[in-house]
Amino acid sequence: MELTQLEYFLTVARLEHMTSASKALRITQPALSHAISKLENELGVPLFERRGRNVQLNRYGITFSKWVEEAMKNIGNGIREIDECSNAETGVIHISYLNILGVDLVPSLIRDYQADNPKVRFDLYQGNHGDIDEALETGTSDMLITSRETTMNDEEWMIIRRMPIFIVVSSQHRFASRSSLSLFELSGEPFVGLKTNCGLKSTITTLFKNTNFELASTYDAEDLITVAGFIKAGLGVSVLPQTLGLMLDGLVWIPIEEEGWEWEVGLKWRRDRYLSPASRRFLDYLQQTSLEPVRG
Repeated sequence: MELTQLEYFLTVARLEHMTSASKALRITQPALSHAISKLENELGVPLFERRGRNVQLNRYGITFSKWVEEAMKNIGNGIREIDECSNAETGVIHISYLNILGVDLVPSLIRDYQADNPKVRFDLYQGNHGDIDEALETGTSDMLITSRETTMNDEEWMIIRRMPIFIVVSSQHRFASRSSLSLFELSGEPFVGLKTNCGLKSTITTLFKNTNFELASTYDAEDLITVAGFIKAGLGVSVLPQTLGLMLDGLVWIPIEEEGWEWEVGLKWRRDRYLSPASRRFLDYLQQTSLEPVRG
């Protein structure tokens, strides 16, 4: 059974005349008659009472037409909804992002984009790296706002921001008055580290290796805000990006003297996955405002 057969059926039922229906559908009358006969054969019952070229629904046709009309209505609604969701100007953009980025970066990006695209909507999901990577893999989200370290071979990556990483101590710490600090001066200090599912873990580990310096974690936290809380309580020091969600009272942010200490945050998406016009337009917008060109 084909969609065109159902369209032909409803047109004939409405006009009750084969010639008029064929003209309305812009097909030949024999082609229309063949399509209706084929539909009746598939159903195993006649749908019309025929009087020459005039036709009228019989009881089977009346029953069938109710369901076909409902089905065609639902199909039309589905087509319209897909168009609304994917339309570049009115569609829905499905994005996941790391928890910590929901305090400042993600709201700022959405605010700035919607200033010129007020009808576009965002479907947002936040979590740790494992959560949002799964959202991309399953197709729940089209794009992730995350950090570079989880990018795979079948994914594209574009830097959105580079965030400086600071040494963070409590306001009562003996280093609190320093204008800058070398990592080597932290030797022997209790260090608040990160567990592996946190978005900054791999970046910090790599940077420490490049510095040829290691710190043994006294505490390992699940997320960045917990790290900040431990530091505020005087339980240790750490290195963190200076994002709004971590700017707690009682913390002191000290620039690192060693070079290269920054956290790359960007957009990640699958190169083999369809992106709707709405998502593609948002991607193009970020490409125009990003720090670097797209790279795989």
